[in-house]
Amino acid sequence: MSVRRRLTTATGAVLLTLAVAGCSGLGRSAVGTLSYETERELLVTVTSPSVNGCHKLAPSGVTRVENNTLVDIMLYPTRDCRGPSTYLATTLSDSIVPDTLPWRSYSVVH
Repeated sequence: MSVRRRLTTATGAVLLTLAVAGCSGLGRSAVGTLSYETERELLVTVTSPSVNGCHKLAPSGVTRVENNTLVDIMLYPTRDCRGPSTYLATTLSDSIVPDTLPWRSYSVVH
């Protein structure tokens, strides 16, 4: 194998590694919108939310969520994504049951 061919192969391997690492970076976001209604009946829409970490919802709580992203989410009654959760698949919506705590945070399933 010639030196030039080895160099080309090595360069290609490095570029492929960087491309794969870039696709799994911290800046990834879910494609679509996540809409929710607060206890005060205010409608909020988030476009392309990040897939990383815990996301806080309205401080007063959320009573209805519509997931129009391409990923599933988990809804929590706490501000830190802990405690009992509700699974909400992509393209579905859900509302809290009367006399239950509203949702206050969510995380993306990935």
